Amino acid sequence: MHGLMQEWPLVCHKIIDFAALQHPGREVVSRSVEGPIVRTTYSDVRDRSLKIAQLLAREGFRKGDRIATLAWNTALHLEAWYGIMGAGGVYHTLNPRLFPDQIAWIMNHAEDRAIFVDLSFVPIVEKIASQVPTLKKIIVMTDAAHMPETVLENVVCYEDWLSGADGDFAWVDVGENDACGMCYTSGTTGDPKGVLYSHRSNVLHAMMAALPDAMGVGARDVILPVVPMFHANAWGLGQTAPMIGAKLVMPGGRMDGESIYELLDAEKVTFTAAVPTVWLMLLQYLEQTGNKLPHLTKVVIGGAACPRAITEKFEKVYDVEVVHAWGMTEMSPLGSLCTMKPEYADRTGDRLMDIKQKQGPAPFGVEMKITDDAGNDLPWDGKTFGRLKVRGPAVASSYYGGAGAEQFDDEGWFDTGDVAHIDEFGYMQITDRSKDVIKSGGEWISTIDLENLAVGHPDVAEAAVIGVAHPKWDERPLLVIVKKDGKSPAKNDILSFMEGKIAKWWLPDDVAFVDEIPHTATGKIKKTALRKQFADYKLPA
Repeated sequence: MHGLMQEWPLVCHKIIDFAALQHPGREVVSRSVEGPIVRTTYSDVRDRSLKIAQLLAREGFRKGDRIATLAWNTALHLEAWYGIMGAGGVYHTLNPRLFPDQIAWIMNHAEDRAIFVDLSFVPIVEKIASQVPTLKKIIVMTDAAHMPETVLENVVCYEDWLSGADGDFAWVDVGENDACGMCYTSGTTGDPKGVLYSHRSNVLHAMMAALPDAMGVGARDVILPVVPMFHANAWGLGQTAPMIGAKLVMPGGRMDGESIYELLDAEKVTFTAAVPTVWLMLLQYLEQTGNKLPHLTKVVIGGAACPRAITEKFEKVYDVEVVHAWGMTEMSPLGSLCTMKPEYADRTGDRLMDIKQKQGPAPFGVEMKITDDAGNDLPWDGKTFGRLKVRGPAVASSYYGGAGAEQFDDEGWFDTGDVAHIDEFGYMQITDRSKDVIKSGGEWISTIDLENLAVGHPDVAEAAVIGVAHPKWDERPLLVIVKKDGKSPAKNDILSFMEGKIAKWWLPDDVAFVDEIPHTATGKIKKTALRKQFADYKLPA
């Protein structure tokens, strides 16, 4: 017997429709790429998104077309998202921190047909546009007064282009399981892998994120997503904020402590989210100036393990609740949030901080378990660690194009590549990674890519890369080198050879020369032994 309920598809344009209807005057405030603070509303965002959808449909873009964005967090980026989805397209967020050739590879793999690009990143597109044959249109998100001279073909000024539409348009009819968003992850070795979100997964994830024991936000909040929109949907806040009608504050490209504080203070922000590196910079600024955080009540910290000192500083000095979170691009991205269940409600002081170091319990919509290497379930005792696996309505079922199939099993479980334990109350804590990638400031760095590049130097016999603890970036790469017989390369020789071939922030912080690198019985580099060898290693200041 079927229920007698209406068919009401979970599609993303309903989110911005709701925001414009129920919260039409709620502000979306942006630090624009051009500089000034710009104010708009959810009603205006919807109207302009309709114009984008109208223009894309008029110009021949169709359902399922991948349309890239290379942009900071602004209202313009938000309206591009909803306009692309409203035209039946798939927004594809590109990470500008990647090396241009990597961006070109990702665009070609996705077969992007158009791109919305901020002024900041026009030079990147100029370098790679000729390498992306599917790219038919480039929209520079600025007005005529700031439109740069460019050699790009098929390029238009965003505001001029938008003026050619009246917004008299109906959203393209899509199903809730149709694709609507795309983000590539380099969280595992090898080529980046595409995660393809559906309308249904995005809507459900936004609902999950707003739950009281998840992010716990509502219409009375003022939300500042410092985490970029190209980091797995800004952790869902681009959908959650309009769904609940909260004022949204967008930081643009300025992530330094002073700039973030200005927005927190001037806009009376109550809730914000970002990786630990951002909060280190903010806390340093607050210490230098003596400023306080009278409006902020909660900060979500994820993307990398949150240092205990950050949690203690926010909570003890500034009376701001810290929620330690964990997730992945493949999970849309929220997987767990360390809010307090009744079992831990009476914890105070150091005992409370001990719990807050965990990544916490999964919200409704995320199933979680740990297994041994053979796939056998392991107990939730807070001690036994194993491979962390997840499934749910906002968890990927495969990668775009079929890569990485070994991470998904027949029962729908996705192997996250992390090693963790879970306690009796469901609180998960990451203890290690099954892969050797390095996470620096919330960004992944592939050790294999660095090793392959280093061994290309004529004086290098063998190379290995491990992550070394760093007070600001969580981890930074240390390059370990075995010299060729009779050769004496210097540190700067190696780094100069690598420079320009990878993203600047991937460059190792130091080079260590050894007589030999430990290997397993099968000839693979034994990273566990290497990490133990360099356990007390201090990177240069």
